Amino acid sequence: MVASRLFSRRVVLGLVSALCLGATPFAQAQKSIEWRYGHMNPPTSAAGIQANWLAEAVEKNTGGQIKIKVYPASQLGKLQELAEAVSTGTIALSHNTAAGIGSLHEPFAALDTPYLYRDIDHLMKTVDVDSPVMKKLNEGLIKSAGVRVLYAYYFGTRQLTTNKAVTQPSELAGMKIRAIPFPIYMTAVQGLGAVPVPVDWSEVPTALATGVVNGQENPVNVVLSSKLYEAQSHMMLTSHIMNAQVIVINEKVWQGLTPELRQAVTKAAAEVRQRATDSVRAQESEELAKLKSLKMTVIGPDNGLKLDAFKASVNKLVNEKFAAKYGDLYKEIAAIR
Repeated sequence: MVASRLFSRRVVLGLVSALCLGATPFAQAQKSIEWRYGHMNPPTSAAGIQANWLAEAVEKNTGGQIKIKVYPASQLGKLQELAEAVSTGTIALSHNTAAGIGSLHEPFAALDTPYLYRDIDHLMKTVDVDSPVMKKLNEGLIKSAGVRVLYAYYFGTRQLTTNKAVTQPSELAGMKIRAIPFPIYMTAVQGLGAVPVPVDWSEVPTALATGVVNGQENPVNVVLSSKLYEAQSHMMLTSHIMNAQVIVINEKVWQGLTPELRQAVTKAAAEVRQRATDSVRAQESEELAKLKSLKMTVIGPDNGLKLDAFKASVNKLVNEKFAAKYGDLYKEIAAIR
């Protein structure tokens, strides 16, 4: 009886001591967890910066129980390899285009269809993890690849760059333009009027410098942060794909967390999603002005760019190749308000 009272007293004193030190029994019981986050972008890019923001937010929200080590610039693999590494559990986290995630679960690629969204708000409502479209896609991704979407943020709107002025699709005839090596991107470039050449992001600067490709397409922030203006003289504001960057996590890693830790990571993800989206949106005009100051010629509708011609050409090819496969999904996306 005395021993029992002594044991109880020790337990109570231990709990009081833990609370005085700012800890909780839950926190003390958890082991420290380290996740690897691999991606293809430079650490100074918008994508690279948001990955670091996630690491900071997760560590803060979990009281240091989960630490994320970020490996930028394709240190852990190229686009396809990173997607597969999350699926196999080699790494816990990565980010990719929706089409890149489509290599794990094909319907995801539909989210990167050219000229699909009315505006940025429509895009963000669609890729919210709680939207009906994303819930369905996420269920399929988990089932087919063991990967879950953690969040998605606005990555930018993709524009065309070359070393000459282009105002309509016919002026791209025969030109080799780098395309992300996934079908929806190859189709977009072909629809713009060019010859799509699949090149992994890590090889783009060399491909431009050596003439393997004559141009490429990317959001303004990527052209600036990766100094593509050094190899390309003109940017055409074709705005052909409005992009979300999709951050994914291995499902076994996710299910291995306690409910409290999952809640803390979810909170961190929501914070970074909003912060990254706001950052990209706020800087777009400034970054475009910066490219102009670096002597890049920017051609938009006000400068003779025939945007309707590009839209018609791209949409025609997209309908031919993807309407039968993704038509119902396109309708669901259009219905989101």
